Amino acid sequence: MRTSPWIWLPAVAVCTSAQATTYLSVEQAQQAIFPGSQFTEAFVTLTDAQRQQVERMTGASVPHRPVRAWRVTGGGTFIVDEAVGKHEAITYAVGINADGSVRQVEILDYRESYGWEIRNPAWRHQFVGKTAADPVRLDKDIRNISGATLSCRHVTEGVQRLLATYAVALR
Repeated sequence: MRTSPWIWLPAVAVCTSAQATTYLSVEQAQQAIFPGSQFTEAFVTLTDAQRQQVERMTGASVPHRPVRAWRVTGGGTFIVDEAVGKHEAITYAVGINADGSVRQVEILDYRESYGWEIRNPAWRHQFVGKTAADPVRLDKDIRNISGATLSCRHVTEGVQRLLATYAVALR
């Protein structure tokens, strides 16, 4: 009897629950928020004093000091940031008008298998017109979405942080 040099093992299927989805590129989000505009890179790194000021204004920690921002022709600023949903990063963009108010929020990448409802235009529209001087709190100023609580909370905190960052370092 001849023996095979190969050992046959049963196949194992591995299924993960994460569904990474890219909805918009940075360039697509820029044009969705500021149609027809030109963008000039204006990346900054917050100083320790700026980071502390943003934290005092928002009551939340600043997870990273580099800020990916672009100046918009005709006025305004476009910022790309990340927040953690439950386990994975959510990449989002905020368009800020020249007066410091939110123009629009877009979700670029969503990597969780649940909570994607934050892409709903009605939910994102709650931020429009908010400034660093306005309260931006989940369940008080911004409605929560059942089943997407952590995504809602972290994106809300992120938008609040970006408004403060704009007021402190980008205006």
